[in-house]
Amino acid sequence: MLDENAEKSLSKLMTKILRHAPEEFGIALDPEDGSCPLSELLAAIQAEPRWARIEREDIEQVVRNSDKQRFAIEDGRIRARYGHSYNRVQYTPGEPPAILYHGTNEKALPSIVKEGLLPIIRQYVHLSESTAFAALAGSRRGRLVMLTVDTQQARQLGTAFYYAGNEVWLADRVPPQCCSVMEK
Repeated sequence: MLDENAEKSLSKLMTKILRHAPEEFGIALDPEDGSCPLSELLAAIQAEPRWARIEREDIEQVVRNSDKQRFAIEDGRIRARYGHSYNRVQYTPGEPPAILYHGTNEKALPSIVKEGLLPIIRQYVHLSESTAFAALAGSRRGRLVMLTVDTQQARQLGTAFYYAGNEVWLADRVPPQCCSVMEK
């Protein structure tokens, strides 16, 4: 069983492999869902000197304990649920709740008011069903501002929403008129 620091460090490595640079580790992710066999991920991690003794159970511990539920294991395959920067993973459009939340920092607000929510360096805009989850994502870079997103209006304007699992919804972009600053 990994301690908290080792778990966090392994999570970061798994994020790098499954979301950003799989080719650096000899991993070829499925272009449809971004998954790979768990055995291949384990072998790639074990090839790193620091992680030579890692076991499948350690990876499962990271998946189970991830505060943002970044990963999913299904049928012997593992994938990052969201946050890919290397390749666009395909999701099936879905019908989101009427309101979703997006946490951001106050410095980004003028741009959002003008252009809406854009994925910037990611493949999709990340939205959440709860303020707690959105705050977790948005509080990393400066003072947190919580936005509400009117998904019905956004859908009328042509925005498609995709469910990534565990409260996370994705969109290509969200028009500015669909975003409102949430009052404290």
